[in-house]
Amino acid sequence: MTTKQQQDHPTQTQPTVAIFGRTMPKGDLVKFGGLIAFFAIMVAVCLLVWPYVAEIFEPGGVDRVIADVRNAGPIGFLILLGLQFLQVVVAFIPGEVVQLAAGMMYGPWLGALLILIGCVISSAFIYELVNRLGAPFVQSMVPVKYMDKFREFEKTGKLNSIVFILFLIPGMPKDVFTYIVPLTDMPLRTFLLLTTIGRIPGVVVSTYAADGLLDGRVMESVVLFVVLAVIAVVAILLKDKLIALLSGKK
Repeated sequence: MTTKQQQDHPTQTQPTVAIFGRTMPKGDLVKFGGLIAFFAIMVAVCLLVWPYVAEIFEPGGVDRVIADVRNAGPIGFLILLGLQFLQVVVAFIPGEVVQLAAGMMYGPWLGALLILIGCVISSAFIYELVNRLGAPFVQSMVPVKYMDKFREFEKTGKLNSIVFILFLIPGMPKDVFTYIVPLTDMPLRTFLLLTTIGRIPGVVVSTYAADGLLDGRVMESVVLFVVLAVIAVVAILLKDKLIALLSGKK
């Protein structure tokens, strides 16, 4: 029985296990184990990429990180994937920072590809985690208003289209949505397909503009950054109205 099915049938008796002489539901034990694994993975990723994260926010740090990762060879790919994984799962690193760094390190196309691979890995991880730990785990990190909106989206029968649009628009809180969508009935394959394709335009524009700064196409890059910034600011200011509109409410 899935987590969602268990939530729909809370009165059904769950199997129990004995731990140190105490009896507890098997589902709770699985959730506890999942939390431990989650934090263990986060600690491992943080230890791997923290020196680079800390360096990014120092004066001239971005240039030094770019040089270090470029000189790291294939390990640089893993470092960038680790940064992207951490950005989506923990979300304390601005996504644009990682995308710009990817464009400067590996150019617009390889940089965008690595970012998208990182998004797929982190999104799949979150999907499986949420499906095992359930709504209480998400509620501790995500505003309830967003969770309620996605329940409304699911009832409209247009969930797939709405998720794609939300991930397509710059400025939308995609990392928050990544934790909420797995609480719906959307399959993992559909979730990864829609969210990854929706991210492509924004990621490619960011990596292309970042590469342009190094390649001498400064004015072109500035124009692209301004356009992205304007769209993102408008989306942030109007996100509640946009979400309400997508759910069929005025």
